[in-house]
Amino acid sequence: MINNDVLRSLRYLLDISDAQVAEIVELAGRPTSEAEVSVLLKKDDEEGYQDCPDELMAHFLDGLVVFKRGKDDSRPALPLELPVTNNMVLKKLRVAFELKEDDMHAIMQSVDFPVSKPEMSALFRKFGHSNYRTCGDQFLRNFLKGLTLRVRA
Repeated sequence: MINNDVLRSLRYLLDISDAQVAEIVELAGRPTSEAEVSVLLKKDDEEGYQDCPDELMAHFLDGLVVFKRGKDDSRPALPLELPVTNNMVLKKLRVAFELKEDDMHAIMQSVDFPVSKPEMSALFRKFGHSNYRTCGDQFLRNFLKGLTLRVRA
């Protein structure tokens, strides 16, 4: 999925402003401005639209974990994971919103996109593992939709 679409979806899900998105990015240690964020949140046919780079998206996801769960000073900061994949977005959202396997299945069920336990666990395997499965755009889109229904309901 395009990083800009994920960023727009998460902004809507959290019901936050452009300035708050910038603050979340800064929680992960990357200085950014509201103006930089606002051009990333524009639709792709609007004037001034820019693609969201993987680096900024990775910082936003890491900042989202800190924003939702708080900073854990007992652990060293993890290195930035690049490139950003749908699987990585899914993993970071699972951590940020403290979702268990049953929660993930309920979210997918709420948008009429049932997934079996083996299919779900394959999305969280390490790349290269024999049971690893790539998270498709349709799956991530439906997950974001279901998570939005859960959080904003």
